[in-house]
Amino acid sequence: MTTLTRRSAALMGGAALVAASLPSGASAANPAKNKVVFQISDAEPAKWNLALNNVRNLQTELPDDESDLEVVVYGPGIGMLKGDSPIASRVADALKNGVKVVACENTMKGMKLTYADMLPNIGYVPAGVVELMRKQQQGYAYIRP
Repeated sequence: MTTLTRRSAALMGGAALVAASLPSGASAANPAKNKVVFQISDAEPAKWNLALNNVRNLQTELPDDESDLEVVVYGPGIGMLKGDSPIASRVADALKNGVKVVACENTMKGMKLTYADMLPNIGYVPAGVVELMRKQQQGYAYIRP
């Protein structure tokens, strides 16, 4: 084997190694999105502020076109998505910055909340725990502050 052939083989092996380490559908020229799902089921504003700080830190570190961030809210935390919530403006800022925030409709029914009670522009899922499970099955990193 000539030196040129050995170098070509080594380069091809390196390229194969890089390609094998990328998530499916990704390439060196087109990297996969960073997918992160946050669970918030606490009604404490401090927990919410921590979670929203984590989201903002991710957005600061990762380019917008490379990130898919979702916050799934259920249980006692659902009250923080109401229009009169003490952290309503922070949630609105996250939404404006491209974060998907979804409320569990099962929790809303249990707490007798209507869509009119909730912040504008949030999304809804039938069951928060099912949404978390599906996101993890789709390769999302799971974070619960």
